[in-house]
Amino acid sequence: MPRVKYRDSDVALMARMMRAEAEGEGKQGMLYVGNVIVNRAVADCLDFKDVRNINDVIFQVQGGNYSFEAVQKGNVFYNRARSVEKRLAKKNLDYWRQHPGKYALWYFNPYAPCPPTWYGQPFAGQFKNHCYYEPQANTCDSVYMG
Repeated sequence: MPRVKYRDSDVALMARMMRAEAEGEGKQGMLYVGNVIVNRAVADCLDFKDVRNINDVIFQVQGGNYSFEAVQKGNVFYNRARSVEKRLAKKNLDYWRQHPGKYALWYFNPYAPCPPTWYGQPFAGQFKNHCYYEPQANTCDSVYMG
């Protein structure tokens, strides 16, 4: 059973986002970004109470801006999803989760060492240029179960 219900259009959209956000970090980096996307759809807490599907996650607006830089800047739309990214996205949607993105709800590239917290959330780990952050204990149990 998949972690989140999805359609082919969700796979393609998520694959485009993974490519736009982490193509330079290879397949592994794209999978970690995919973890965050699926985790946000599963999480029923914090800023993610009203996002229940991939489209909601990708186009979520927080503080007047899209949550993901690739949507803000439009580069998620520059390239079509290739079959390799679609396979990775489907893998995330169906089952794949690994540290540091396993329970992460946030990631960013600080262009410097990863800070110990990000908006009060603890550092989970780093892969190449991206730092990953999980919710604080007891603030988002749904992400650990989903």
